[in-house]
Amino acid sequence: MANPSQRLDLNVGGEFFVDATCINCDTCRQLAPATFDEEDDYSFVYSQPSTQGEIQLAMRAVIACPTGSIGHGELGSRNDAIAEFPLKLDEGLYYTGYHSPKSYGGAAYLVRVDEKNWLVDSPRYSKHLVRRFEELGGIDYIFLTHRDDVADADKYARDFGAQRIIHYADRSAEPDAEIKIKGFDPIDMDGALIIPTPGHTRGHMSLLVGRYLFTGDHLSWRRDWNGLRASRTYNWYSWPKQKESLHLLANYEFEWVLPGHGTWKQLPVNEMRRELSILLDKIASPSYR
Repeated sequence: MANPSQRLDLNVGGEFFVDATCINCDTCRQLAPATFDEEDDYSFVYSQPSTQGEIQLAMRAVIACPTGSIGHGELGSRNDAIAEFPLKLDEGLYYTGYHSPKSYGGAAYLVRVDEKNWLVDSPRYSKHLVRRFEELGGIDYIFLTHRDDVADADKYARDFGAQRIIHYADRSAEPDAEIKIKGFDPIDMDGALIIPTPGHTRGHMSLLVGRYLFTGDHLSWRRDWNGLRASRTYNWYSWPKQKESLHLLANYEFEWVLPGHGTWKQLPVNEMRRELSILLDKIASPSYR
């Protein structure tokens, strides 16, 4: 729970606020951009939600926040917000919420593939999510895009008997994973395509499921750019390798980009291809960050 005594001075007056435990992971700004902004390495409330719709979005951010840094006073219902998760984005596609500080606030998703459920990266462990996952048919695979976003994958694997998938190069983050991918060639597995995309980490992978591309920390949509973005600043292995991996994605068709950090985005295939082409031109510049 957020602590009013640690309320940031950046916040405007009102019921909603962010306290000094914020890690500036961007979760609240993704979910409620009309309420939250960032400055001085913190998120803060720049505009108090005034409509029921704005309050609902802000309450989603309260529940999703990995560090419990958002206070809401007497406004909003935590139980109503909890009940919304996992949040349905499309048929058979869900955003889990419940970001984990172990994953630097990275997002996780649940997707149904040929009668099997894949959890893509891990949210923080929640009995509520366990119950909802059970209602949705359980978890068969836990696909870990890279070492940073493992969070509580072991607990969900234990509860559901799920097989965890991680690249061998990032295996130290989940050494007991049942499936360790070796090499860097794409792999078909039960209706999904595993695409190694090294760069952010040596063992980073993306997952293509029909129209959905789960990109981990490889690629995201940026609201401030109104376009696709890859981070050179937050790169822990090799920017040249990441650029090669981004070019590799141009070989595939997809409508959705579903990242660990940044905003998810859906566009028609041709428009998404054009946006990727624009990004590939940008990353050719030595000044790109």
